[in-house]
Amino acid sequence: MNRSGLLERLKSGREFDLLVIGGGATGCGVAVDAATRGLDVALVDRADFAQGTSSRSTKLVHGGVRYLEKAVLQCDREQFGLVREGLRERGFLLANAPHLAHAVRLLTPVPSWKDAGYMFAGLTLYDLLAGRLGLGHSKFVGKRAAERMFPTLRMGDYKAAVTYWDGQFNDARMAVALARTANAHGGTCCNHVEVTHLIKEGGRLRGAELRDMLTGETWTLRARGVINATGPMADTVRRMDDPGADEILKVSSGIHIVLEAGFTPPDLSLMIPRTEDGRVLFMIPWQNHVVFGTTDEHANPEHDPVPDVADIDYLLRYASKYLSRPVTRGDVRAVWSGLRPLVFAPDKGSTQELARTHVIEVSPAGLLTIAGGKWTSYRMMAQDTVDRADVAFGLNLTRPCVTRHLKVVGARGFIPGGHTEIAREYGVPLELAKALHTTYGDETGQVLAIARDENLGDRVHPDHPHIMAEVAFIVRNELAMRLVDVLVRRLPMGLLDVEHTLQAAPAVARLMAAELGWDAAHTDAELQYLEKYLSGWRAPRD
Repeated sequence: MNRSGLLERLKSGREFDLLVIGGGATGCGVAVDAATRGLDVALVDRADFAQGTSSRSTKLVHGGVRYLEKAVLQCDREQFGLVREGLRERGFLLANAPHLAHAVRLLTPVPSWKDAGYMFAGLTLYDLLAGRLGLGHSKFVGKRAAERMFPTLRMGDYKAAVTYWDGQFNDARMAVALARTANAHGGTCCNHVEVTHLIKEGGRLRGAELRDMLTGETWTLRARGVINATGPMADTVRRMDDPGADEILKVSSGIHIVLEAGFTPPDLSLMIPRTEDGRVLFMIPWQNHVVFGTTDEHANPEHDPVPDVADIDYLLRYASKYLSRPVTRGDVRAVWSGLRPLVFAPDKGSTQELARTHVIEVSPAGLLTIAGGKWTSYRMMAQDTVDRADVAFGLNLTRPCVTRHLKVVGARGFIPGGHTEIAREYGVPLELAKALHTTYGDETGQVLAIARDENLGDRVHPDHPHIMAEVAFIVRNELAMRLVDVLVRRLPMGLLDVEHTLQAAPAVARLMAAELGWDAAHTDAELQYLEKYLSGWRAPRD
């Protein structure tokens, strides 16, 4: 269903079982869980699906090696449980979205034989905790072997290295896939719709006033229960319910810099387990580029945070320290910042000490807030949330949760390696077929049919694998209404290379204008907004 049809549902005047505020990982997960249990669920987001934190992750689906170390050294049951849950959920996510997620191998250099034994023992425990959902076995690697495996790594005085496996995924597309999956099961997930007020009757929440951010139209939506799944903005929504509500979150910022391919091998990532100030850093090949991050600094909630120059330079120093060639600001193709919603704990001294666990709170008026957590555990968080909503709102659920083995849109008919047959069938290069197959899954044929039938096979940009047919498919099927929706999230070009994205924008905007009926003024406004949106994602030059 297109956005117009979804808006008709939202404006129908009927009472929904649930209204979910927030279209990131958690909110979309809640919508899927609720819809597949037979609930009439509406979800709205003032911007696009995953426009905030959920599209600016390190692109890892992980159990949390760092949390395991703390669990063992500090005898911390919460951290240990978080790792075990994360490893289990990692396995489910990879199985349910195989076109968007896959296993990735990481290498960690170690400075001494003692550290090598310590790291290897910890990673072996990590493997054991994953059980049958494990992705591979950790291995000890000698210094020379590590240098052969990772030629750009500066081993220096490091004695050896260890390797282990985790998952990697396309976070923004995963959120869109979840929203579409919820809609396919009867849900009503719609982007660019803002909650302006919460409605109370007799002291209980009964819905919200909504506004279409694209047209300005407003209306009332009634719901038996309201769920606040707005991530770093959760306290803001809680204060819409109760202006005197105390904060339950600490927010930290994490930035990533993006480099061209070649700084790492194409099939091997780098994990730096402990910097001088106690952080964990990852350098990961992703989408034919290299993502390096992340920082961890206290921040204030905001919708579109801009990376700090000091954080950029911090990452550049570490990149240069571990790589055999210096990395400068000129090497950075894009830099972006995401905000982590961490559950408040007065006894913790910094955001690095807070576990990425989640909490569920129900206010006296009935606002259910789900806060904290991480992408990997989105499904479990959603299940817990709907279970709690069932009790809090008297929903009388009769169906059990089915999301543990529910494949998302694009995954049901996906066959690993199937791009070879697709390339033959449509007469396209193998590289293009693979790129499309690992983006659209079993919908790849629809994209290539558009390319063939509508003469839209040209590249969006010569240095990126995307074709113009994708833009048409995205607008028609994936609820992309703005230029930034297409070029930053559905196609992650904005996350990879700011200049290339701006170069590609005019042609993409023209096609979107034809699809959506934009006039010249609207098209120009979209181009200007994209440039403004990405202006803070450029690294300052030396």
